[in-house]
Amino acid sequence: MRHRVVGRRLGRSSGHRKALRRSMITELFRHERIQTTHAKAKAIRGAAEKLITLSKRGIAAGEAKVIHARRLAAARLNDPEIVKKLFDEIAPRYTERPGGYTRILKLGPRGGDAAEMVLLELVEE
Repeated sequence: MRHRVVGRRLGRSSGHRKALRRSMITELFRHERIQTTHAKAKAIRGAAEKLITLSKRGIAAGEAKVIHARRLAAARLNDPEIVKKLFDEIAPRYTERPGGYTRILKLGPRGGDAAEMVLLELVEE
């Protein structure tokens, strides 16, 4: 039974999984769309949306909360350029949207191993 077991292991160790999630979310924010497997897309989608919500709250709050939100995002992304893009370009786009910032579009099976490939992208207004 899998009661109260959270997250997807993706066949990797915990450190490898953490690095994979961090790099994929960074690339999603950098390019605003990435092609990946369905399992990986579902694994990072929630974390990416939470970062957008964090940055939305950060830009709407006072100065101290803005700094705190930026530091939290920087700890999760490890790329100051992407943190700046998240707060200055991506979050203001979604100020009126209550959630659902990403979309998963199925592309079909991958040639080598028939893994289900998807396009994970940020929703345009």
